[in-house]
Amino acid sequence: MSQADLFLRFSLAIGIGFMIGLQREFASRGSSRKLVAGERTLALMGLAGALAAMVADLLNAALAFIAIIILVGLFVLVAYFIEAWRGHPGLTSEIASLIVVLLGALCYWGHMGLAVALGITTAVLLTIKFETERLVQALTNEDIFAALQLAVISAIVLPVLPDQSIGPPPFDALNPFNIWLMVVFISAINFLGYVLMKAVGAEKGIELTGFLGGLVSSTAVTLGFSERSRREEHLSKTFALAITLAWTVMFARVLAEVAVMNKALLAKVAPPLLAAALAGLLYCAFLHFTQHATAAGELKVSKPDLASAVKFGLFYAAILLVARTALLYFGNTGVLVSSVLSGLADVDAITLSMAELSFAGALDIEIAALAVILATMSNTVIKGSIVLLGSAPGLRKTILPGLLLILVAGVGLGIALLI
Repeated sequence: MSQADLFLRFSLAIGIGFMIGLQREFASRGSSRKLVAGERTLALMGLAGALAAMVADLLNAALAFIAIIILVGLFVLVAYFIEAWRGHPGLTSEIASLIVVLLGALCYWGHMGLAVALGITTAVLLTIKFETERLVQALTNEDIFAALQLAVISAIVLPVLPDQSIGPPPFDALNPFNIWLMVVFISAINFLGYVLMKAVGAEKGIELTGFLGGLVSSTAVTLGFSERSRREEHLSKTFALAITLAWTVMFARVLAEVAVMNKALLAKVAPPLLAAALAGLLYCAFLHFTQHATAAGELKVSKPDLASAVKFGLFYAAILLVARTALLYFGNTGVLVSSVLSGLADVDAITLSMAELSFAGALDIEIAALAVILATMSNTVIKGSIVLLGSAPGLRKTILPGLLLILVAGVGLGIALLI
């Protein structure tokens, strides 16, 4: 190992400790508890970890490294007992100190990228204390149960399902493992959106509620604010902005789903969906800079649950079967018609089914791309219809230009590229 390489590794070990130490110093301002280790001490601990790894390497004895780590751990343990005796039994700084030592060792062993990533992650976890405390306070028993359900369907149910088709065409499109994998995927997206809404809070404003709500269900956002506009028509522009944001997030969600399932399909659907999303963002910007009313808003979004996951799985399997059957008996036209009809109810199921069928070679990628585009556009049409038929006149008037702009951008570019 060259001298330059050694200097780099030891400098990185010191830098990681210094960064985490700065965070601990900043977090302890105004606290009555004496800080166990600040930026200088943690920088030295990072150096100690690197030196311990080097000594073990030079002596060719792992026990030397273990002995040094135990010695540092004893110092940390003594500091903990002293603080606990003073009435401050927290372990956060002590654990952070041990992590810094180990990250210093990783730097010496050449895992510098991993050490930096873990160091940044540690600093972030230490920094978001108040946000996580707020999230915990906002959680309910039902939220914890929903998280456990997500864990069950992903870690217990998924591994035991057979990873093979269940029969001859058109039933060859049905693979229990793949179907449940999509259930896990969508459940995770919905749960993430729900947790974000709980963490940030609807009091941040209607606009942010629309954005976060779009991660869970853009249709729920549309229904909720359309109904509310009949009572608070003076907030029509704000509601229109929130709804348009939710629609735009839907396009981003579809692109993320396709990217995970089929990157070749992503190249086909990205231009029109990005065009539609850009049109939505431009209209959001217009509404943002022209509307003046603000208000706190609350949108009721149902918690992710196992029943919803099972319903989605059944719907997804049905879409796969219908699309495969339509392709066998009616050719590409049948697939496109089924995609439009499916998009009226749910855009995620048809997106994932088209991505899977095209990835398996059972469907031409051009047809799959057009099907995804038509599904997203039909979904946008049905949400636009909800606003136009069920909201206050002010919201209908405000949302219409944005709806037309999104449809023209998405459908126009989609047709130009795929037909």
